[in-house]
Amino acid sequence: MTIYQPLPEVANSGHRFDQGRHWAASLTLGFEGRQQNGRPVTRMATARHQGPLRVQRPFYPEGRHGCCHVYLLHPPGGLVSGDALQINATVGTGAHALLTTPAAAKLYKADSHGVAWAQHVHLTVEDGGTLEYLPQETLAFDGSRGTQTTTIDMGSRSQCIGWEVLALGRPASELPFATGQLEQRFQLTRGGVPVWQERQTLDPKHRRFKGKWGQGGHTVQATLWTVGLEDEAAAIEQLRAKLPDNPRWAVTRRGGVLLLRYLGNERNEAWAICQQAWEILRPRLTGQPAHIPRIWLT
Repeated sequence: MTIYQPLPEVANSGHRFDQGRHWAASLTLGFEGRQQNGRPVTRMATARHQGPLRVQRPFYPEGRHGCCHVYLLHPPGGLVSGDALQINATVGTGAHALLTTPAAAKLYKADSHGVAWAQHVHLTVEDGGTLEYLPQETLAFDGSRGTQTTTIDMGSRSQCIGWEVLALGRPASELPFATGQLEQRFQLTRGGVPVWQERQTLDPKHRRFKGKWGQGGHTVQATLWTVGLEDEAAAIEQLRAKLPDNPRWAVTRRGGVLLLRYLGNERNEAWAICQQAWEILRPRLTGQPAHIPRIWLT
């Protein structure tokens, strides 16, 4: 049996990883910009997978010369103790890709030994490339333990918009996130220079979880990022003018990264705000109107 070696990004997280069993899966995608009849096209040139993680064929709902839409498929539908997922995607010069998922991802309760899961997403956007990383929401069940890391390496003249929507517990079933521990890490570099680094631990036993200076007892949070806008200030003003007027979201910018945050208790509200923000920002970023992936409507 293969011995599980935790990813370097999560090996020092403090979680207990199983050294004798795991279910690893990996997916590596590569997108290239090409010319066809004198017009630019994006082609998925690389698609390698190991384990239960793969993609369907690429879709071109915006036309053959438009953005390439790809759905990331994880048939088990969630992560359990010992799982280790790694997703790598590279968008080359002149390519434009949109990555999403067919359904919400689930983070299940850890086993009786408290063994953690791990998920690492590594996105590379070369100069002149554009990536939209828009997975559907993640649902963390009570008792789940694991680490999510998202690493984004961008060229100095590339573009990227993406989000992460996380809901804790199952309020409808009266099963709050009362035990367990999640850790999220984000790192974004541009031209080799770190411009956004973040790490947070979600532990319902820690005072930060309920403190007003921390999570505040809220069960849903979301982060949307955008890099490559020509006029960040104007984009922020447009978001503030058009998004719902409530205190559960805010937008700012730092280091060339526009960041929109949501903290509340309504998963549908968080998703709606992120989607509306994307519909506003996409034309400013790419010059193309937002085209909702068909999978979101099923």
